[in-house]
Amino acid sequence: QVQLVESGGGLVQPGGSLRLSCAASGSRISIDAVGWYRQAPGKQRELVAVITTGGSTNYADSVKGRFTISRDNAKNTVYLQMNSLKPEDTAVYYCTMLVTTHGGPYTYWGQGTQVTVSS
Repeated sequence: QVQLVESGGGLVQPGGSLRLSCAASGSRISIDAVGWYRQAPGKQRELVAVITTGGSTNYADSVKGRFTISRDNAKNTVYLQMNSLKPEDTAVYYCTMLVTTHGGPYTYWGQGTQVTVSS
């Protein structure tokens, strides 16, 4: 059983910064691609950023130049550094990891962490 635990959300003023973390625990063989999604009220869940095992990254156009995704493979943790935050970044942020266990590959999701950008 694999669990993803997120932390780092909260309330921040426009222009501020937050750093989200997501750590995987449980039995696993490998962690492949990891990423962050977000869902604002009344909107569909959207991809924010993804990073492969090799370190290749991809970002939504709306966050390019402001957000940075990174991973620490030794700690089984993925991070999302969010700078120059805007009110439209307000959403619940979810981490996701493609994890291979003895049962095979499966995509796991975190419980979500609220990010609110408001003055």
